Amino acid sequence: MRIHVVDHPLVAHKLTTLRDKRTDSPTFRRLADELVTLLAYEATRDVRTEQVDIETPVTTTTGVRLSHPRPMVVPILRAGLGMLDGMVRLLPTAEVGFMGMVRNEETYEAHTYATRMPDDLSGRQVYVVDPMLATGGTLVAAIRELINRGADDVTAICLLAAPEGVEVMERELAGAPVTVVTAAVDERLNDDRYIVPGLGDAGDRMYGTAG
Repeated sequence: MRIHVVDHPLVAHKLTTLRDKRTDSPTFRRLADELVTLLAYEATRDVRTEQVDIETPVTTTTGVRLSHPRPMVVPILRAGLGMLDGMVRLLPTAEVGFMGMVRNEETYEAHTYATRMPDDLSGRQVYVVDPMLATGGTLVAAIRELINRGADDVTAICLLAAPEGVEVMERELAGAPVTVVTAAVDERLNDDRYIVPGLGDAGDRMYGTAG
C-alpha cells in the first residue's frame, strides 16, 4: 500500500478552516468539496488513458482520453457523499457507485448495509472516497469488497488520516493494489476513536446531527 500526503499551501489553508469548530455546515461542505478536488488532482495522476487522433481548427493531432472501462468513484455513505461532487467535477465521465457502511460504536467494526455498483469491476480503477481514515476498519472492508469484485487499482481519498488507521490498512491490505491520498496524517486516535486534532465527525459537520 502506498500513502501520499498532499503537501500544498491551499490544501493546508482549507484544512485549517475545516478543523475550526466555528465553521458552519454550509461552509464546511463547500470547503470539503474544494479540498476533495485538490486531492483528486493528485490522486488521478496515474489515471489510465489512451491515445486518440483529433482534428483541431488548424490541423490534426494526437491527444489522450480516459481509457475504457471508465474509472469509478465510490463514496462511502453518508459522509462520503459530501466528497462526490468534488470528484466528478474532475472526472465528469467517471461512473459512480455507492457503498453504505456503518460503524458499530461498541466494537468499532464496520458493517455494510447497502451497495450499488457493478458485480464485475475487472480492469477498473476505483476511487473510494471517505472523509476520515480513523481506525481503518471501514476502508479495509470497502476496499476488500471492491477487490473481490475485480478492481485492480484502488485509490482511497480521505481528508484526514490517523496513524493507527494507516497501520491497519498496511497490515490488512498488504500486497493489494491500494493507494491512500490524504491532506494530512494527524497525531493519533482518542479513546472514542476520533482523530486528534482532527475535525470532529465529518458527517455531522456536513449535514447536522439528525438521526
